[in-house]
Amino acid sequence: MLVEIDEHGMISHARVRHAPSPQIERGKRVGAITGIVVHQTDADTSASSLNSYKRPKANGAHFLIDKDGTIYQTAAIYQRTNHVGPLRARCLATMKCKPRDFANVGVEGMHQIEMRKPPGERYPGNMEAIGIELVGRARLPTGFKPVEKEEKLTLDKLRGRHGIYDEPTAAQNQSLSWLARVLQESIQIGHEEVFRHPVVSRKNPTEAQGANWNLQVPTP
Repeated sequence: MLVEIDEHGMISHARVRHAPSPQIERGKRVGAITGIVVHQTDADTSASSLNSYKRPKANGAHFLIDKDGTIYQTAAIYQRTNHVGPLRARCLATMKCKPRDFANVGVEGMHQIEMRKPPGERYPGNMEAIGIELVGRARLPTGFKPVEKEEKLTLDKLRGRHGIYDEPTAAQNQSLSWLARVLQESIQIGHEEVFRHPVVSRKNPTEAQGANWNLQVPTP
């Protein structure tokens, strides 16, 4: 289903609430939008994330989906936002290269190698990807106890290492499926070009693990 997208890159549809956050926009994109990256906010409420987007030079994604399924558009899709991070090597997942091809280059080195490849041969980065955030927090497992070397770490750092993200709600996955589909059809993004954040970058592996953008949804 096609939706109307205005000249600024804002969707005009009853299901999408505009919550512009200019602080997270990083300038107009150069080139085409080629993919979608699905995240979780590591926050309990949409309000906390929307408030964080008001901070100077805040990072954020283009859309935010609340636990009740409400969709907020927080950045124009024609604007780049910083939401992906250093890229993993897509060729490793497709077995078109081998780990030794990236020996001793580190995280940033792999990212630089990948960014020299054209979109489609690599994962979409900040310049090419639309970001969708699902409200959800990473929580430490019940009974978790840090090992001796971690006892002085802050709670946030412990959650970053060992936290397990909330399962997205059914309403979130329904809205995610609708939004992914209308973006794919309206901007001509390939159906195989939607990814969980940890797939494309080095993030908590449980982030968005329950995200499902392939549900059958009504087409109002």
